[in-house]
Amino acid sequence: MRVLWRVVTGIFKWSWRVLNFIREFILNLFLILLILVGAGIWVQLHGSDAPSDVQKGALTVDLTGVVVDDPSVSNKLSKIGRQLLGAGSDRLQENSLFDVVDAIRQAKSDDKITGMVLDLRNFAGADQPSLQYIGKALREFRDAGKPIYATGESYSQAQYYLASFANKIYLSPQGGVDLHGFATNSLYYKTLLDKLKVSSHVFRVGTYKSAVEPFLRDDMSPAARDADSRWVGELWQNYLNQLAANRQLTAQQVFPGAQGVLDNLQKLGGDTAQYAKENKLVDELAGPAATEQQLVKAFGWDKDAKSYAGTSIYNYPLKPTATADKKGNIAVIVASGAIMDGEETPGSVGGDTTAAEIREARLDKEIKAIVLRVNSPGGSVTASETIREELAAAKAAGKPVVVSMGGLAASGGYWISTPANYIIASPNTLTGSIGIFGVINTVENSLDSIGVHTDGVATSPLADIATTKALPPEVQQMMQLSIEYGYKNFLGLVADSRHKTPEQIDAIAQGHVWTGSDAKANGLVDALGDFDDAVAKAAELAKISQPELKWYQDQPGMIDLLFSQMDASAKAVLPAALQAWLPAPLYDVMASMKKQPGLLGSLNDPQNRYAYCLTCGDVK
Repeated sequence: MRVLWRVVTGIFKWSWRVLNFIREFILNLFLILLILVGAGIWVQLHGSDAPSDVQKGALTVDLTGVVVDDPSVSNKLSKIGRQLLGAGSDRLQENSLFDVVDAIRQAKSDDKITGMVLDLRNFAGADQPSLQYIGKALREFRDAGKPIYATGESYSQAQYYLASFANKIYLSPQGGVDLHGFATNSLYYKTLLDKLKVSSHVFRVGTYKSAVEPFLRDDMSPAARDADSRWVGELWQNYLNQLAANRQLTAQQVFPGAQGVLDNLQKLGGDTAQYAKENKLVDELAGPAATEQQLVKAFGWDKDAKSYAGTSIYNYPLKPTATADKKGNIAVIVASGAIMDGEETPGSVGGDTTAAEIREARLDKEIKAIVLRVNSPGGSVTASETIREELAAAKAAGKPVVVSMGGLAASGGYWISTPANYIIASPNTLTGSIGIFGVINTVENSLDSIGVHTDGVATSPLADIATTKALPPEVQQMMQLSIEYGYKNFLGLVADSRHKTPEQIDAIAQGHVWTGSDAKANGLVDALGDFDDAVAKAAELAKISQPELKWYQDQPGMIDLLFSQMDASAKAVLPAALQAWLPAPLYDVMASMKKQPGLLGSLNDPQNRYAYCLTCGDVK
């Protein structure tokens, strides 16, 4: 028996040693690989900034994913991430608007770049002002005498907007141009909350502050419908007018209405490609092989790539520009995303982070002016005020402040804009939405229905606050007073900055959303224009003859890159997997609910007060 036991224990000991050896060997290999990868990344990030060779031919604008003001991962890190982790999450990739425009403008003067190919098959979109800004750069490129060709199997509305700037648009014979209009939709769940016996305590000021309507109604109110119809219709008309100008058509020819499209398609037997060709939306119907032949004639043959000669916009080397560690005389600070208290997280504006950037610019003697780029639906009132106060301090220090509004500068996004010396918006910017609301949900009735109750003692009703108990009347009254005070303060800030009375501002406030054009007419912005105009105005106010931009942006590290790439890869796979098991609308429902403050969102104002435009960013 002892011999048997020794044999068993001997086998166990040797097996354990072998397992330990294998574990240590694998871990050591992983460590060596990590060191090599880290060294390679460090060399690429800190290596020479000298531009690499560019072969003569086209600049291929093969945008993948979306274009935003402030990507969560820088373009250089994103490129390395694709090399290391693959391209499975490319459809979720974020591209810097300003890098895209800079590349096009640099290529315009590059002798090696003889033209451009817009390959937009993987382009997921951007807001209207961003598309307009890229379109401006495309027009400059084309006016420099360099041709632009657009290729595609089909075109979405965002893809076609950029394609319309091309000299020639190719479309696959099996494709189409999907022009259908704009719409905005939100979920309403008053009945759901009633069935769950959830008590929603809503506090608001503003007839048009529709962000809280999902808690109060099962449909859109007439006031909200009227207001949203106005700005959605204006955005669509601006879109059509730009396409018509680019294609030398009328807006009616570009989109003859739903019935007009249907009638024409019926005549053509449903051939969407032929419809696009006959209505002059595209210039030629050609498959990939035939299109490539035309591009080879224009740009020559690249025997290594086995395609037309060209350089992807992702491989086109940009000349170094001023950044946070280089000198500049105009600070550019980007506020992109919902405004939250605390530090910045990807996709949001951190009140503390943005205020710290403004303070740094204010204390930098080299900085003579500040351009605040705002692309935000708003968010926390407390965080918005933190940013506004720091911006006001910079202005008081004698540094002119110019706000450049992107696609959104609504509610809290407008709040932080109020100290500016000058505000410039795009005609398609959504701004205004001057109003405040608060939401506190309690579940005492839900718990009561299943036999769970909350009880205790408190020194005053103000201390007896819990989501499992009814909200005391005193707290409700104080909350409404706080919201009303916040709205009054909001009106006062806007009135002071726009040189109007609070009564005049109240007449155009009440949570009403305005396009940039309407905001200009109502005196909420000073001029219509883009980022270039904002920089020019800042230079003018600061009396700068040669403006040099210094961008204040957090650069994520390698760990951020790894996590963001893994997160994007998971997001790219999980929805499809989930939809295979769940009813089709469920994923969209959950995604929509997450956007709505007070439910599953992460808005974190300490006083539960928000200046937020819910529907502004959800136009499709």
